[in-house]
Formats: sequence, structure tokens, C-alpha cells
Amino acid sequence: QVQLEESGGGSVQAGGSLRLACVASGRMFSSYAMGWFRQAPGKEREFVGTISRSGKVITYEDSVKGRFTISRDIAKKTLYLQMDNLKSEDTAVYYCAAGEFDTALADEYRYWGQGTQVTVSS
Repeated sequence: QVQLEESGGGSVQAGGSLRLACVASGRMFSSYAMGWFRQAPGKEREFVGTISRSGKVITYEDSVKGRFTISRDIAKKTLYLQMDNLKSEDTAVYYCAAGEFDTALADEYRYWGQGTQVTVSS
């Protein structure tokens, strides 16, 4: 059993930065692949990026490549999402998730956080 809790959301102007954190409780954090997803009002949840269990494979959705960076600190049981050069279209609730595989498919993730709001004003 893994519980996830996101933090770090907020309001920022376009071009600004935010860093989201996702803290995991329970053991075996390093045994899970981790993903970030987001959901804007009136839209379906979409994939942002994922990091493998080893941390060696990181994949991003095309629209965030070069702007967002995913990392994990095993000792702190924390997943991070560094978001730079934010755009208004990045406005959404951001969720972290844990699962067996580093995939873009939300249904493949077993555990989810409650989400944190990111609002980017232009």
C-alpha cells in the first residue's frame, strides 16, 4: 500500500516556474514507477511524464519537453516535477501516481495522490 501526497502548486505568471513534490508513505517506494498527470477543467486527464523504477528512463509528453523535469529522491520517498517557462495551457490539477510500469496510460497506475492546482496567468 502506498499513499501519495502532492504539494507545491500555486499561481504563477506565464514564463514562471514551480516545483511540485509528491511524498510517498509506506515502504517500497523504489519498487514503483512514478508518473505525473494533469487535468484541466472540462478536459480528460492527460499524461505529463513518467520515471522508471530505476530512475534511468524518463519520458515526457511532447508539449512539456524541454520545460518540465522529473526526478525522484529515493531516500526522501519523494517525486518531483520541476516546471519552467510555464504557459497558460499548463493550468490544471496535477496528480502523481505510482504503478508497476512507467507508462503513459493512467489506468496502469495503481496509486494516486489527491492533486495540486497549478494556475498560470498570461
